[in-house]
Parts: sequence; structure tokens; C-alpha cells
Amino acid sequence: MTIDREWTLDQTYAGPTGTVRWAVLGPADAPPVVLVHGTPFSSYVWRGVARALSREHRVYVWDLPGYGTSQMQDGQDVTLAAQARVLTALLAHWELDEPAVIAHDFGGCVALRAHLLHGARYGRLAVVDPVALAPWGSPAYRLLGENAGVFDQLPPALHEALVRAYVSSASQRGLHPAVLDRLVEPWCTPEGRSAFYRQIEQNDQRFTDEIQDRYGELALPVLICWGTEDTWIPVERGHELAKLIPGAELRLIEGAGHLVQEDAPAELTGGLLRFLRTGR
Repeated sequence: MTIDREWTLDQTYAGPTGTVRWAVLGPADAPPVVLVHGTPFSSYVWRGVARALSREHRVYVWDLPGYGTSQMQDGQDVTLAAQARVLTALLAHWELDEPAVIAHDFGGCVALRAHLLHGARYGRLAVVDPVALAPWGSPAYRLLGENAGVFDQLPPALHEALVRAYVSSASQRGLHPAVLDRLVEPWCTPEGRSAFYRQIEQNDQRFTDEIQDRYGELALPVLICWGTEDTWIPVERGHELAKLIPGAELRLIEGAGHLVQEDAPAELTGGLLRFLRTGR
């Protein structure tokens, strides 16, 4: 586990749905890798992995619009469809032709949509406990999404308590208090409170339904990593997904929950490095 209080995204991109904050690590001439976070997280969950990968790769990290330090605003389109278009636009902005892409949680859907629907080209793709197969969305997630206007009216202290409990449940082994603080902080500003419920309200299963039948078209090396103790998306989905993607490798990470980056960072990083080096 790495607690990096200095993690900052020092560059900006004026995207179609709001300003994106991003950063790049590693040698300029190294093979490029793009990291995509999920919900309700930010690029901060990739901090340790990113720094480790940057010894051999040029690593691009970013906060999705409506998340972390990127722009949050009323009426913002933060659907999975919109995020896939932003990723596609960012790859063009960074002038990356076929980078490796590593995506967690619904970042997996974002990366898959960008590739299958918008022609984003990757050299290889790794997904970590991804949102990719129906059905998805826990009862709590659906409750929040269906009543976003009500929950948005919670007093700040109750809202923060809800977000803390929700984020904490992504880890099987428990989050360090400083890490939990950093993950919760963006959602506790006036803009962040509304943004938290907005992103849940706008996302549902139709965004994976539109691509699920096309996973057999993936013609690139694919690694699927999954925490065996994931209570958000059960490990059985990893086995199902691996059967749908030609040649995909499934790597189980014992004892890790949904937030594998925090529960088993060394094992995850080792597996990703091997995949980036060998495609296996």
C-alpha cells in the first residue's frame, strides 16, 4: 500500500464534457500505458501501480470528468458513453496510436466502449474487476441512482458518512484512514456532493448491454485480473468474461476485494508488469 499525499495531476485537457486533469510519468521514449479508474474513485487509486510501471513505461493518468480533481458541474454528462468518448479524444490529444490500456471497475466498460464503438486502438488491454457483464449494480447502487435528488439533500455530515461507508466496502482488507480520506474528499465539496449522486443516476446496464455481444471481436492480448473476495462484482463474472474474449487470460488475486490496488498492490503490479512485457 502506498499513501502518496503529493499525488497531483498537473496538466489539463478541455474535453467535451468538462476539463480533465491529467499527468504523465516515466521516460518520454518508453512504451505508453494509459490507466483508467472506476467509480467512485479517481486516479489516486492507481498511484502505486503508476509509479512502479513508470520505471519501464510512459504512464498516463487522469481523473474522469466529474471525478477527483477534474471538472464537476451541474448538467454534466458523466455517462459511460460520454467517458468512452473522452478517453478516445484523450488518446488523440496525447498522440498515442496503440498504447497499452489498464482499466478498473467501470473504467473497464469505458475502455471497451472506446475500442469497440469509437475505434480507439490499443496494443493490449488489462481490466481489473471490470464492469463488463450484465447484471450489475448492487441494491445500494440502484437505490442511490433512483433517488439521487433525495440523497443530494442530505446534510454534509450524513453525506460524508454514506460515502465513507460506500468506499470502504470496496476493500476486503480495510483502507488506511489517510487513503480513505483522499478517496472521499472530492465528493464532500458542494460540487462533489451533487456529482457523487449524478454519476450513479446517469449510469446503468444499457452501457454494457450495447457492447457485451461484441467481446468476441477483441483481437488483442487481454488480461483479466480479479480479486477473489470482491463483494461488488463477484469473481464468477471474471470467469464468464474470460470465456467471451478470445485468448484472454484470467488472473485471480487471492484475498483481494474490489479495490485490488489497495488490497494487493504488489501482486497486481507484478501481474501487470509481466503482461506488459510479454502479453501473458
